[in-house]
Amino acid sequence: MGLFDWIGGQFIDVIEWTDDSHDTMVYRFPRHGNEIKYGAKLIVRESQVAVFVNEGVVADVLQPGIYELETKNLPILTSLKHWDHGFNSPFKAEVYFFNTKRFTNLKWGTKNPIMVRDPEFSMVRLRAFGTYEIRIIDPKKFMVEIVGTDGHFTVDEIDEQLKNLIVSKFTKVLGESKIPILDLASNYEKFSKYITKSIAPYFKEYGLELTKVIVENISLPENVEKALDRRTSREVTGNLDDNLKYQAGEALANSKGGSAIGDIMGAGIGFSMGQEMFNRREKDTPPPLPPRDTKMYHIAVDNLSQGPYDIRTIQQFIDKGDIKRDTLVWTKGMKNWESAGEVLPELFENTPPPLP
Repeated sequence: MGLFDWIGGQFIDVIEWTDDSHDTMVYRFPRHGNEIKYGAKLIVRESQVAVFVNEGVVADVLQPGIYELETKNLPILTSLKHWDHGFNSPFKAEVYFFNTKRFTNLKWGTKNPIMVRDPEFSMVRLRAFGTYEIRIIDPKKFMVEIVGTDGHFTVDEIDEQLKNLIVSKFTKVLGESKIPILDLASNYEKFSKYITKSIAPYFKEYGLELTKVIVENISLPENVEKALDRRTSREVTGNLDDNLKYQAGEALANSKGGSAIGDIMGAGIGFSMGQEMFNRREKDTPPPLPPRDTKMYHIAVDNLSQGPYDIRTIQQFIDKGDIKRDTLVWTKGMKNWESAGEVLPELFENTPPPLP
């Protein structure tokens, strides 16, 4: 190595950092024993902060800009040990660059179901997952509390700790929100903002800002979801009594060790109710209707076609008032929709006319 090569490698003229990794939070400028030349330029770009450290002591924190390293730029350094020359000779220090941009699309989720109280389901177990965003707002605190002397600190090194922090506070926040489980899906955005506001103060203890928490999904256990699906199916068909009788009879006929009945109980139906409805099935079932009533009918509700329904179901709808004489119906063989009173007049014989 020649003399000029040695001199060129001995003093650092420009200190800067560009990053294309997208996950580096802190980067220590590689000095390798080189001395920083008095009057050297320090370039701090937007979304960066530079921190000077001497013998483990934070000397100064510099915001974005171009700096000429002199005593007027770094007044704190002159008061530290070994800075008595006032930068009139080369000096050595560690320079850390902190990435202050937002780190987005970080994942969080519950490893195990969490138990919460719900006004409709009493106590339920929930799973939840989503994403969150963070950024560094206090480089000095972040260095002291988290980074230490790590020369290349990435998001992965703190991601697990932050996920655990979010999940640990999630249960408390969920309980305080008092939002029913079935209403959470329509309140994800509002709930996300509430969680962000509630958990953000804990991130500041690390020198970080929790800019956003996004709740992508909150799910119930599989058996509860199946019970809700059965309940939804019953409400869509409108034949709750027939559906309950059918499930009770099917469970009793196919029960092996009580597993099928357990499924019904999971849907909110007790064994005694199922037994009673099964016994009533033989007594309360009306006699078969004439062969012509095997036709299937469509009905018009709110300008939408529903069905087809058999004549027994049509009779139940009439008895409950869901189908009136002027309700339009159609069955195979008819050219146009006609009123139920004209197509099925015999079903309205026990139905009183509208009040004047």
